[in-house]
Amino acid sequence: MKINLETHHPVAVESPDHITPWGTKRDNHRNHRFNKKIYRLFEDKREPLHVLDLGCSGGGFVRDCVNDGCLAVGLEGSDYSFKLKRAEWATIPQLLFTCDVTKPFQLTMDGASLSFDVVTAWEVLEHIRNEDLPMLCDNVKRHLRTNGLWITSVAPTDDVVNGMNLHQTVKPMSWWISRMQELGLQHNPAYVSYFNTQFVRGPKFHAPGSFHLILSTQPLPAPPPLTTNIRMLDAWNGSGPQRLLKRLVLGD
Repeated sequence: MKINLETHHPVAVESPDHITPWGTKRDNHRNHRFNKKIYRLFEDKREPLHVLDLGCSGGGFVRDCVNDGCLAVGLEGSDYSFKLKRAEWATIPQLLFTCDVTKPFQLTMDGASLSFDVVTAWEVLEHIRNEDLPMLCDNVKRHLRTNGLWITSVAPTDDVVNGMNLHQTVKPMSWWISRMQELGLQHNPAYVSYFNTQFVRGPKFHAPGSFHLILSTQPLPAPPPLTTNIRMLDAWNGSGPQRLLKRLVLGD
């Protein structure tokens, strides 16, 4: 199995987070409970789940998906982690690529176009200029399978580091839903409820104030119902008491 990336823009040279590295040199988030919820959605698939993470930073989420048996690929706009072999760039370099996702790109496997059941983008959309969103969405739609999900977290506030605002499109959730509809993608609130706060990034996990969009190119079937036990586990995972217990027991 050989995965390749075809692009004329291997680095997002105009991205503030590349010019002033911040999240790209710090982040490496993961949440195993989010992964389990994805696998439940696609439990009838006979082949490995295909996952693409845009703005993968350290590649931790991609590594977890691979360890779980998925075919997973990460794209990162900055070459900071690539050059330093930071985090998972030292362990799965064949699955992590640098790429400006606002320019045309194509992923292939053994020479054939590669498509994905799930595309994720954690705290990425706000880093993209409004005028670059159409090409980003075209790239995602071209790589997204029928009934595939594009799962995102979005920050609606500025993020100024060393005098530079890393967030180039700061808009409320209603604006993003309308903009995505214009670009051929519909929001699925029922799926946000299904994940029930359990995402890789979000208000409960390293991104206070953010919100989630779960996008698709066509109507989706209803997600599985949540049992009382699942709701209780979701409430516990990432909660203040859970984080405190983790620090006391594991020193993490």
